[in-house]
Amino acid sequence: MGRGKIVIRRIDNSTSRQVTFSKRRNGLLKKAKELSILCDAEIGVMVFSSTGKLYDFASTSMQSVIEQYKKSKEEHRQPTNPHSEVKFWQTEAAILRQQLQNLQEVHRQMMGEGLSGLATKDLQNLEKQLVMSFHGVRMKKEQLLLDEIEELNRKGNLIYQANVELHKEVYGTRDAYGADRNANRTTNLGIHEDPHVSVHLQLCQPQQQNYEPPAPATNKGRFTVALGKMQ
Repeated sequence: MGRGKIVIRRIDNSTSRQVTFSKRRNGLLKKAKELSILCDAEIGVMVFSSTGKLYDFASTSMQSVIEQYKKSKEEHRQPTNPHSEVKFWQTEAAILRQQLQNLQEVHRQMMGEGLSGLATKDLQNLEKQLVMSFHGVRMKKEQLLLDEIEELNRKGNLIYQANVELHKEVYGTRDAYGADRNANRTTNLGIHEDPHVSVHLQLCQPQQQNYEPPAPATNKGRFTVALGKMQ
């Protein structure tokens, strides 16, 4: 059975901390020595304990490693050649301009422009991209509509709960005759007022409705109304 994973954090126990430091320090110096021998690398390692004691290893000499380190840092700090820097940025600008032209060309093709130079295979690929784009847009639109309907349903339920509480406060002590009379009352839309029925909206396909305009009034009808007024 393997050992459990060690959490990398400070060891609180001083004895355990000292033992771990000794083991890992020796392992680090050993690995550095092996790396210098195997890869012919110049390596310098310095380790200071919590008490300030120094432990070090150098493949040649620590002074030589430090001097080479300082020299390398100084070389990196020197300013670059201005001519090389200008050439680099000119190349980057040319690449960006080419990418911009490619994007503009793709945009024109997506809008149905500049298709004269495309082969049949290119047109088929463009058609597939448009179909995928249309499908993604439609899915996003339907998701937004569903979210709006869900929000409307939530608000409708809140209004329904408030209506139930108000109904209890207003009609809680009415008699049976008043209850039957109010139960048969309808709204302007022809829907019975039932405080115990909540409103639920859902997304569906639109249906075509047949609308029949009202028949024009005849002269006979107008004459009858006129007689009624005269009477």
